[in-house]
Amino acid sequence: MILAIKRFFEDNLRVSTDDSAERSGDRIALATAALLFELMKTDSHIDQRETATLATVLQQTFKLDEKELAQIIALAEQESHQSTSLYEFTSLVNEGYSYEQRVRLLENLWRVAFADANVDRYEEHLIRKIADLIYVNHSDFIRTKLKVRDALNAAAESGR
Repeated sequence: MILAIKRFFEDNLRVSTDDSAERSGDRIALATAALLFELMKTDSHIDQRETATLATVLQQTFKLDEKELAQIIALAEQESHQSTSLYEFTSLVNEGYSYEQRVRLLENLWRVAFADANVDRYEEHLIRKIADLIYVNHSDFIRTKLKVRDALNAAAESGR
């Protein structure tokens, strides 16, 4: 599966083979997508709102076109089903993301979790576990949760 992922990035996303920052971003794009997908399936029900939020997050974060987005979601789903642990994904995130980018990843995880208006304990537990594995401190874990929750509440209030 790792070869399929590398081939996907070489064929579709890599601009220059000499650009190590670009390659690093390519490698963690799928890891990020897989973590988001892993979160979506935690509560045993993948809601359409979660799927839409996942697509939006990936598109905004990695500037993917529709074809690339569909491919990365399909690969993330495959990888998520075949994976036996979160380590293979979180290790790529740790290699390629700064602390601020890891905090933004947590925000995006919360966005997916809140998308269906129901964050259950398993989703929260998984986000906490990912936060630990990517070395984000507890205060930032709480801050990102509250930030996303408050932003969604404000959006809901303004939509009334």
